[in-house]
Amino acid sequence: MISQELNDTITRTGPGSDAGAVLRRYWQPAALLDELQGERPLVPVTLLGERLVLFRDNEGKLGLIDRHCPHRGADLCHGRLEDNGLRCPFHGWHFDRSGQCLEQPGEPEGSRMHESIRTTSYPVEERNGIIFAYLGPGDPPPFPNFDCFRAPDTHVFAFKGLWECNWLQAMEVGIDPAHASFLHRFLKDEDTADSYGKQFRDAATADTNIPMTRLLREYTNPEITVEETDYGLRLIALRHLDDTQSHIRITNQIFPQAISIPMSREMIITQWHVPVDDEHCYWYSMFTSFTAPVDKEKMRAQRLKEHRLPDYAPLKNKRNNYGFNPEEQRTETYTGMGMDINVHDQWAVESPGPIFDRTKEHLGKTDVAIIKYRRMLRAAIAAVKDGKEDALPMRGAVDPTTIQGPISNDTIGDKAQWRDVSSQSDTSRRAACSDWDATL
Repeated sequence: MISQELNDTITRTGPGSDAGAVLRRYWQPAALLDELQGERPLVPVTLLGERLVLFRDNEGKLGLIDRHCPHRGADLCHGRLEDNGLRCPFHGWHFDRSGQCLEQPGEPEGSRMHESIRTTSYPVEERNGIIFAYLGPGDPPPFPNFDCFRAPDTHVFAFKGLWECNWLQAMEVGIDPAHASFLHRFLKDEDTADSYGKQFRDAATADTNIPMTRLLREYTNPEITVEETDYGLRLIALRHLDDTQSHIRITNQIFPQAISIPMSREMIITQWHVPVDDEHCYWYSMFTSFTAPVDKEKMRAQRLKEHRLPDYAPLKNKRNNYGFNPEEQRTETYTGMGMDINVHDQWAVESPGPIFDRTKEHLGKTDVAIIKYRRMLRAAIAAVKDGKEDALPMRGAVDPTTIQGPISNDTIGDKAQWRDVSSQSDTSRRAACSDWDATL
């Protein structure tokens, strides 16, 4: 259990908040590139409690500025994309992508008032289907050299989904290795050949026929170890199959609020949990392939069966009881909420309420990663307050461009030599990657 004051400190991310000051020191996903496709490349963005508008100007460059015109507050999401910028329909004030006001056509001829008008603007960059924004002070940090950024666009598929809860409880489900054996338990095993684009539906490793669904169902008590790294935390979950063999699952927490996990032998998932405001967040995922180019149309179609546009909200939600079916719970899935594990996670993080009251929380030994992460977040909050930003992960003391991977992998091998087994498995997968250089 923690105090209400501490719960507020680590969950709230709006302007002036403690955790928000940390998150603002890192690039944040702001939108999918898909959202700007079409005749009018403009989309509203609410990020860390700030209402913004993202647009592409006539030069094809991106701008992210305050959603409300600094004249009388009109919504610039209805602005006119013209003259290489965005023009407010209320009085014609015109802004470029830097937020500078270039023209106030209703003001007296010769007025130079516009020169002193600049609205909030933030740097933006596109990486493999996601547009990232930097909302912090000073120059933005370099991007790390993670697999999802190193791989070519052909080998990365990006998607997102809206959850009605605070970002922290959304992120923490991804650093909880024990929950998969229960929340994502399937009572029947499907053909692993039909697993493309689905998590926990592949074979446990490339050289065995053990379905991942069976392994999670039958081995429910993983031995969990958490190690600090330059980028955050490395999580090792060992499910001991017998006296000599273990299933080794390596996942990662990428500070401040991303995870990297294996999806299959072919793909890994890098996923950010991004605050919209304190009670809503988006998960943004990059699915990165080490083998063939990603079948983006199939991946997109799979996910659009479960989400609506344009807000990417899930079709199953608290208003329809997450599609709960008691007969399915009895015979097919542990939750009774369908075959998409995103729905399972969504229920798990939304059902405690928008911001869970952690004064009533009781963490166990399997929550070791959550405990370590919160300590890391609190240390980062203190460092920002003390003006010691170089102490933050991937800031200052470590050049982010030198950080590769991180390794996210499933394999089975000798129980005593699990580190070597896991390393050799990952090295082999990367060496076989012929379309891009995945070597570490």
